[in-house]
Amino acid sequence: MKSTVEQLSPTRVKLNVEVPFEELSGDFDRAYQALAQQIRIPGFRPGKAPAKIIEARVGREAVLEQVVNDALPAKYSQALAETETNAISQPEIELGDLVHGEPLTFTAVVDVRPEITLPEFAALSVQVDPIEISDADVEEQLESLRSRFGTLVAVERGAETGDFLTLDLSATVDGEDVPDASTEGLSHELGNGDLIDGLDEAITGLKAGETATFTTTLIAGEHADSEAEVTATVQSVKVRELPELDEDFVQMASEFDTVDELREDVRRQVADSKKYEQAGAIRDAVLDQLLEEVEFPLPEKVVDDELEATQHQLIHALGHDDEQVARFLEAQGKTREDWDAESKVEAEKSVRTQLLLDAIADAAETEVDQNELTQQIMLQAQRYGMPPQEFIQQLQGANQIGALYADVRRNKALAGVIGDVTVTDTNGDVIDTRPSSVTRATTRTPTTPRRDRHPVRTPHAAGTGHSGPGRLHPRGPRSGGRGSVGPRSVPLSANRRGVRNNWGPRSD
Repeated sequence: MKSTVEQLSPTRVKLNVEVPFEELSGDFDRAYQALAQQIRIPGFRPGKAPAKIIEARVGREAVLEQVVNDALPAKYSQALAETETNAISQPEIELGDLVHGEPLTFTAVVDVRPEITLPEFAALSVQVDPIEISDADVEEQLESLRSRFGTLVAVERGAETGDFLTLDLSATVDGEDVPDASTEGLSHELGNGDLIDGLDEAITGLKAGETATFTTTLIAGEHADSEAEVTATVQSVKVRELPELDEDFVQMASEFDTVDELREDVRRQVADSKKYEQAGAIRDAVLDQLLEEVEFPLPEKVVDDELEATQHQLIHALGHDDEQVARFLEAQGKTREDWDAESKVEAEKSVRTQLLLDAIADAAETEVDQNELTQQIMLQAQRYGMPPQEFIQQLQGANQIGALYADVRRNKALAGVIGDVTVTDTNGDVIDTRPSSVTRATTRTPTTPRRDRHPVRTPHAAGTGHSGPGRLHPRGPRSGGRGSVGPRSVPLSANRRGVRNNWGPRSD
């Protein structure tokens, strides 16, 4: 087999491949065996018909197309290996003319990693806020602890902000009842604004047994965007009574005997939390500094695929309903154009981050051992509230072990860089950035923003995330060498005019 590479751009190449016809002999044998199992020929048991009879029955072209479909993935992978092409996207493949007895020729256009020149990490410096622990921070945590042991007590006065109400709700549109907008015994904390617009204003001041009617716009269901008349009846008004912060409470709610001991422990916990937040701020500041310092071109198709994968999460969560998407964006104060522009910027940053951290990991020859991978799996499983074994099964089912391995490797490489960077707080004090000081903060996937991008998140759409068509991920320890990307077996379908690949946008 002959393979050559044509550089189309700094991030895109074209492979020209020629496979001698005789190299396909094994593929012909397998094709005849497969076709023999699929067709029924009188006088022969399934799978026993001779090749010539099968060829006469289905046609030489059909056999050749079957051979190409079976052989092309392996030949493409072989061409990548022979030319040392580090592909990071799915290929666009075009077949030459299919002629029996003639060499198989095809071209594959694919994105590759750009050349990245890394800076001297020791020359970088970032600044973050200092750790400050106030008495108010401690009291807030103590108040939260007391709230967890609080009890709800009914009151006879009108409802006020912070009260806990039990409500019956019903709604009508143009005089007709809306069953989906009716409920009984709904618990609601007055003032949190997490229910329908206008509700809190309407029921403030009401006592148990009193009713208020107001007009609002429904945001979901059959009558979405319709004006509805909502009736709210208050069944009960309760306040949360907190236990006194005394030794009896401390001994009941904690392992300590005195209020001072509890307060001191809470202060230590607040300090740990502040350190964690500062470590995260350091991590983000160093990554932002690296992204600002290092310029390189981005593979356009990889960015486009990342954009599609990012937006797909929201679109799929909303049932591929364009009206639902529009309403969601409107509630966010955005137009579709705004969302497209923001998503494009996010996709570009995600791809740039992955490429940069992969380059750093390659330069440092960063490796991930089984313990490090297991720790990350345990952490992610805990984050999603799933048993580790179930989480692993989901990762395997979604073919995401390699993506998780890549994320751990990138995080580890970034932690090494942080140890070389000079970090000070705004007071001018130097902060210890040795890897052990920032390990906890660098467990977060570097390509995922700190805020959730979308309302619905699943294990395969978050930090282990949906690895969209252009998602970059080196293979894990069991699936290939460090630095390789994407499947080594390429599922393609061929016909006489060319090849259709199966990596297009999802259909779900």
